[in-house]
Amino acid sequence: MKICVSSGKGGVGKTSIVVNLAHCLAEKGKRVIVVDGDLGLANVDVMLGISATKTISDVMDRGADPTEALIKLSDNLSVLPASSGAPDMVTLGPEEQKILGGYLEKIAEQFEILLADTAAGIGPSVIWFNHFVDKNVVVATPDPTSLTDSYALMKVLKKEHNLDNFLLILNLVKTPEQAEKTYGTLADAAKKFLGLELEYLGAVVEDNAVPIAIRKQTPLVLDSPSSAASSNIRDLADRILDSY
Repeated sequence: MKICVSSGKGGVGKTSIVVNLAHCLAEKGKRVIVVDGDLGLANVDVMLGISATKTISDVMDRGADPTEALIKLSDNLSVLPASSGAPDMVTLGPEEQKILGGYLEKIAEQFEILLADTAAGIGPSVIWFNHFVDKNVVVATPDPTSLTDSYALMKVLKKEHNLDNFLLILNLVKTPEQAEKTYGTLADAAKKFLGLELEYLGAVVEDNAVPIAIRKQTPLVLDSPSSAASSNIRDLADRILDSY
């Protein structure tokens, strides 16, 4: 299963959710690879407190074996890091995208689940990753600007690129009721104006344990496994496995 996790705007906690989801899925016995799809401004390695000696950029530039760039975090979990401050990687042309796809397909053969954490917005790399995968997940918050930008992302992917199967994760919600209401608002707009049936994957509550774990560069589910947000993320992992 190849899953792309995107967001209309930055600052919604997308990378944190990806990293923690990956740990939960790996703990449940799945072989998981996290691909940092923010090709020009990578931060998965920063979030995890790891140092990358080789990146996707090195693989593309030198034709290296892509498996050499993998960082193994546990028996079931590895990371393919990207570069930071590499603007050329953000605007890959069709030929480079084809090469990248070949590398990622080769890597994916070793794993059961690939999680791609894209850049925010609707840039070329975001669109490419959403085409590359089986499942398209959008992360948003109840903030009106996040919802507007999430709608815009889905609109572009639907209208211009014929993608029409989106799953929504709501982050930083205050209550389950707020999450359900927010989902309903976005789902209604997506159905009315885009003809999309937006699927609700679940929500993660606003939790003071999250920024503490981020500052420690430690996944929340390891730093504070009994926190409310950790419980929510484990539920998300279960729902993903239910559709596996």
